[in-house]
Amino acid sequence: MGILIDIGSFIKLQRTKKDMTQGELAKGIVSLSYLSKIENKKTEASPEIIQMLCTRLGVQLNNDLDMTIQEKCKEWYSILFESTDKEKIIATYQEIQELMNSNLSENLLMFEIHKIRYHLVLGEQDAALDKINELNEMADSFDHLQQYYWYKFRGNYNSTIGEFNQAIKLYKLAEEKVNKVDIEEAEIADLHYIMAVTHSKLRNTLEVIDFAEKALEIYMKEYNFRRCAQSHIVLGISYRRIKMYEKAIKNYNLARHLGELNKDKSVIQLTNLNLGYLHSAIGNSREAIQYFMEVSEDEEVSRYQRLAAITSLIKEYYEDSNSHEEMEETITKAFEIAETVKDEMSYKLFYYMIHTYNYATKGEYEKFRSLVIEEFIPYLKEQKDYANLVVYSNMLAAHFESIGKYKDSVKYYKLANSTYEELINL
Repeated sequence: MGILIDIGSFIKLQRTKKDMTQGELAKGIVSLSYLSKIENKKTEASPEIIQMLCTRLGVQLNNDLDMTIQEKCKEWYSILFESTDKEKIIATYQEIQELMNSNLSENLLMFEIHKIRYHLVLGEQDAALDKINELNEMADSFDHLQQYYWYKFRGNYNSTIGEFNQAIKLYKLAEEKVNKVDIEEAEIADLHYIMAVTHSKLRNTLEVIDFAEKALEIYMKEYNFRRCAQSHIVLGISYRRIKMYEKAIKNYNLARHLGELNKDKSVIQLTNLNLGYLHSAIGNSREAIQYFMEVSEDEEVSRYQRLAAITSLIKEYYEDSNSHEEMEETITKAFEIAETVKDEMSYKLFYYMIHTYNYATKGEYEKFRSLVIEEFIPYLKEQKDYANLVVYSNMLAAHFESIGKYKDSVKYYKLANSTYEELINL
């Protein structure tokens, strides 16, 4: 037959994809119990039976065409790995899916596993979860390479939905497979990079530095300027968090230099955004404002980056009692940008930030208190966004202190302090 795969899993996968029962597939070919044994790897069917089952499923066993499918799959995996061209990703996927619908290929399982990544790239989280649940039943039959991507892409899913601890567990399982499979160094670097990013979300600083440096070593050898820059940014964030500011600035400057060499506006402005955070942290408000303004005014970068910059700009102006006019102008601009992303997940955080400062600036304190106490703080707790929880608990506490409500003030200062303790102990 020439197909060196677990045929039972493929029969089962094709049958379920076509919404066919075991009885419908088995009728006139084999008994129901025998088909069940084939699908559950408890027996090996003869080539003749496999051929009849495939014919009923509407698929062919074509070794020559399988080489074509293999090449097209490799091309698609590469596009998923490197490209941001969603139209090309979708078109290539559809072309391969058409071939898979009518040909039983040894590439089918790997193709199905990569669909998890495909749906995540397109922002289709529910579809990614459906694919994970569909493949879970046959995960025991995956070889080491299939298991590597199975763990990695499930980690990607968990990271996307904010379950970072679970994502790290899955990435570690993928890492354990690295020495058992033949994969390119670029793939290993990508795994280490996403592990660094995920550890950064959990504020595991030492792990971030370790994995980012491992990834950077490979990216430097391959002259992958974009990924080198991204690794330097992740390192810069970690060094900023542990107050090693000189090292942080060094990494940010390297990232920006690489972004300029590669004419990569996204990398340049992401670096500027993080330089703004750093200067804000050390009290250099004027420098922070310059960096935030540069990002917020650049219409070529993502709206998420612009909103992150403009909300940070609002914070800087809020701290300066002489910047009331700039504050109002910036809030108006923030509302304009936020309106274009209000249906996206990221909008909710920015919505709360902008409205909080808007109410505080205009002296609409009842609305300010209602929003922060009833909606914003519960949201930050739910998201485990401890850094922002410290900021806005302190802001609320200072407000209560300013109007003489000391009991409420102490309550929110305590929340800020306990959250800060939790933050530094993560």
